[in-house]
Amino acid sequence: MYQKGKSFLEIQIGDSASFTKTITETDVYLFAGISGDFNPLHVDEEYAKTTSFGTRIAHGGLAASLLAPVLGMKLPGLGTVALETTTKFRKPVYFGDTITCLVEVVEKVERLKAVKMKIVWTNQKSEVVSKGETLVIPPG
Repeated sequence: MYQKGKSFLEIQIGDSASFTKTITETDVYLFAGISGDFNPLHVDEEYAKTTSFGTRIAHGGLAASLLAPVLGMKLPGLGTVALETTTKFRKPVYFGDTITCLVEVVEKVERLKAVKMKIVWTNQKSEVVSKGETLVIPPG
């Protein structure tokens, strides 16, 4: 029923995959409930109007979590174990933004049988909202 993802040997430098999702108000409230982060910048429009953003913004971790379906379902895919991820937030994600998380294989670490990938999150205007790297062990 399930098909394992690509193995270390099958993965090539330059391989890439992505996942795209529009961030909704419901997503933000569900993420607040899951994470426990009810910062008014995310959940209180009147408060958010007084900030430099002028409106509510999504949690950085919500946009960052779009990495999970890429790694777990696409590249490497089912059976992947994440070892490390770094994320640098560059721009806010607003309610209604469509975010694409794109990964690209940049290195194969033979001694660990791991793969290093760069990550770029962009919005519908092709603006980089976050970027980072991840190190994963593909399925065996």
